[in-house]
Parts: sequence; C-alpha cells; structure tokens
Amino acid sequence: MDFALDKFWQQFIYQSDAKLLFTSGLFIFLFFGFMLLYWLLRNRPDLRIIWVICFSLYFYYKCAGIYWVLHVLVVVVDYHLARWIESSNSTIKKKWLLVLSLVVNLGILVGFKYTNYIASTWFQLAGGHFTPWDIILPVGVSFFTFQSLSYTIDVYRGELKALDSMLDYAFFVTFFPQMVAGPIVRAADFLPQIRVPLFITRETFGRGVFLICTGIFKKAVIADYIGVNFVDLVFDTPEKYTGLENLFGVYGYALQIYGDFSGYSDMAIGIALMMGFTFPVNFNSPYQSTSVTEFWRRWHISLSTWLRDYLYIPLGGNRYASVGTWLIPGAFFIITLVAGIYNFRASGDWWLLVFLGASAVFFILPALLRGKLQDLATSFNLLSTMLLGGLWHGASNQFIIWGMLHGTALSAERWWKSIFSQPAGLIRKMLGAIWTFHFVCFCWIFFRADSMQAAYAIILQITTAFNGQIFFDFVTGYGPVVLLMGLGFFLHFLPGRLETKMQEWVTALPLPAKAVLIFLFAMLVMQIKSSEVQPFKYFDF
Repeated sequence: MDFALDKFWQQFIYQSDAKLLFTSGLFIFLFFGFMLLYWLLRNRPDLRIIWVICFSLYFYYKCAGIYWVLHVLVVVVDYHLARWIESSNSTIKKKWLLVLSLVVNLGILVGFKYTNYIASTWFQLAGGHFTPWDIILPVGVSFFTFQSLSYTIDVYRGELKALDSMLDYAFFVTFFPQMVAGPIVRAADFLPQIRVPLFITRETFGRGVFLICTGIFKKAVIADYIGVNFVDLVFDTPEKYTGLENLFGVYGYALQIYGDFSGYSDMAIGIALMMGFTFPVNFNSPYQSTSVTEFWRRWHISLSTWLRDYLYIPLGGNRYASVGTWLIPGAFFIITLVAGIYNFRASGDWWLLVFLGASAVFFILPALLRGKLQDLATSFNLLSTMLLGGLWHGASNQFIIWGMLHGTALSAERWWKSIFSQPAGLIRKMLGAIWTFHFVCFCWIFFRADSMQAAYAIILQITTAFNGQIFFDFVTGYGPVVLLMGLGFFLHFLPGRLETKMQEWVTALPLPAKAVLIFLFAMLVMQIKSSEVQPFKYFDF
C-alpha cells in the first residue's frame, strides 16, 4: 500500500519522460479539480487570477521542470519595461528599453535553442570539431517569448496601454491552455478579457466541448496512430521502403503534423472557452489552399500574422525599404546562407547548392523581368521573414531549407499573380490546390527529416525506386493506416459549413447529453488510439 501511494504521489512531480498532456488521464483529473475551484472563485476576480497563475505555473513545471522560472523572469522584466516605455518622454530611452526586452526574450530563445547550432557552424567555418553541449530546450519557449514580445512592442508603438497590475500580465503570459504550443495570443486580444465577469453561455460551453473532442480525435486517434505505426518508421529508415511507401509516408506526415498541431490548438481554444476566454482560430483547413500564399493565411495563423506584423511589415513589407532597414536582417541573411553552404559542404550534400542557386534565381527573377527594385525589396522581405520563420521552428539546416522554400514560393507567386491578374477559374483553382498541397508536402520532408541525408534518401527513393505495382499490397498491408489517412483527409476537405452545423448540433444538446457524448467519445478514443500517450510535436519548438 505504501508503495502504491508513493507511485501515486510521483505522478504530481516533474518527470522528464512524462510531461503533462491534455490527452493524459492526469490532466483530466487535475483539470476537473481546477475548474471546480475556478468556478467557486467566479465572483472573486483577484483570487481567481491568482489561482489560474498558480495552476499554470504548476502545469508548466510538470512539462519543463525548473524552467518554470523563465516565465517568472519574462513576466517581471517585460511588465516593468513596458511601464517604463510608456512613462518615458525620451524616444531614445524608449528604443533602448525595447531593445532590452528584445535582448531578454530573444536571449532566452537563442540561448536554449540555437547555442549548439551557432557553435557548431562556427567550428565548421574554422575547420575544428565541436561536441554539442547538453542543453535542454524548455517546452514552448518559442511561444511564450514571442507572446510577451508582442506586448512590449505594442506598448512601444503606442497601440496598447501598459498594465497597472502585474497579476494581469502574469495571467496573460502563463495562461496554461496555450502556454506551451500556442496559439500565440496577442495582448490586445487577451488582456481586455481578464477582468470581465465570468459568464459562460450554453453556446460557448457547447463549442468548447466540440473543439476539445475534435482536437483529441485529431491528435490521439489520427495523428498518433499513423505516426507511430507508419510515418515514423518510414522517416527513420527511408531506404528500407519503396518510393511509393515513402510518398505515402510524406502524405502521412502532412496529416500527422496537421492533426497534432491543430488538435492541440482546438483543445487549447476549447479549454479557454470553458474558462470564459476566446482565442482566434489558428488553423482553417490549410490543405484546401489554392496557393502557398493562401496556405499561410490558413496554417498556424497566429505565427504567420505575428511574423507579418512584427517582422515582414517593419522590414518594409511590399514597400521599398531603406538600406538602414535592411542592414541587420540582410547581414543575418547573408551569414546564414554562407554558414549553410559550409554546412552542406561539410556533410557532402553538394546537390543542395543547386537548390540555393535556383532559389537565388527565383528570388531576383521578378525584379529582373519587371525592372523594378521594389520587387527585389519585397522578395528580400518575404525570404528573410520565412527564413527566420524556419529557424523559429528549430536550429538545423533542414529548417533553413524549409523556410527558404516557402519564402521563394511566396515571392514567385507574387510575380505570377502580377502577370495573370484575372480571377482564377475552376481548373486553375484545382491545379493550384494540387500544386500547393504537393509543394507543402515536399517542404515537410525537410521539416520532419532528422538529417539532410535522410531528406535526400526520401526524395531519392520516391524519384528512382517508386515501385507503383505494390500499391494494392501496400493498402492491404497497412489497412488501418490507409483507412485513417483517408478519413483524416476526407474530414479535412469537408466544407466549413458542415463543421459549423456540427458545432451547432453539439451546442444544442442538453448538459446530460453533452456528458454522455463526451463519455462515448472518450471510449471511442481509448479503443482506437495508440497504446502510449504521444507528446505533441510542437512541444519541441
């Protein structure tokens, strides 16, 4: 009995191999207790806010251990810096205070995420050998640093008033539903909701139930099953599989990463709704896009809009920018390319230099053909933004390639649309959707592959050892995987109005019926899902 009790209490202590996940039984147990006290404190706003902050920090402690102190550091630093920025009458002082906020937040991000990559690149350039340091990446560090930065930047721009209460700011930064994997919520959208009296309508609760159920289904049933039973096997050893199996592995990963990440976003938004908070939509059927530009309006919307508003537009956006504006990102861009070339040379992947040359051609092609320097400026801004977006996801050559591919495609599409400006017909839209989906899938190869060699092996297998004659053997051999992939893509390509109808149907159910629906859905998930709870992919970002 004592041993059983010890094991029980161990569940509440940080364990590196047992992070607290929305899909775990422990979270469900803790969340019910949390919501009970949260509701009892509905008329005590200060105590309710303190309770949420404490639970959020505990949630992060269960995910990242001692690194919960990073949240405290970010809260204390950015709260005071924002107040000093607002109260200062000196433009120079405001800028330096903003720079300090950037140094703190980006310093945390770079220190934990990019130290080994930067050091490795430096040693390769110098011709030396580097042994990576044992640096643990805190869960969700990319998300909460970007979220906090949006607050100080908005205060600096005069678009937001600095908060008088550190409790409110701590609530914003540490709010547990989205603190480790997004969506990246803007301070202007979230802060006004904190002090609103707690009132959860039937419609809000019903939508929350629907989103939590769909999120669990996307994650625990579709994404985890096809990932564990097929996708991970193919990407780990692509040479053991035919080109057909590699191609379906790439298709499977496209569905897996969508189900995993959008599933988390759905659950986060649903949990927030049950607490009386509204988050913006983070995914909007991205694989229905007819262009790469549209894809980025539908995929990870909170990140793409963040990059647009805080990086792309400040760089100049679609407008011509001065040399001074380009100085820092331009230097970073050139250094990254040079470092990438040296890394590619060191690994022997000379074929990637061809890709770099092709990207450079598409980068300058619009300006050369139209004779406009503004086109070159826009292409530079797009490519720089997407390159940094790639590096935001991880410190490796694969993410640089992934970002450059998307940046090049966005630039090329702007040029293409300037030539064919008339509205696209049905055939063009269908061809655009097919092209966009396969281009995005091609980019996912670099995003998922553990090394450039693995990415090259997958492409080589698909292009030189396809073996299409084994299709029916593949379908029968991987029956459940193929079935779930088909179901996942079928649900994804359903019209949005059907999802709205489903939400309305769940919302209209009485509370006992909602409880029965959740129970039946949980039983279905338990029967179909993988044997072990799989961590969310974006916990690594």
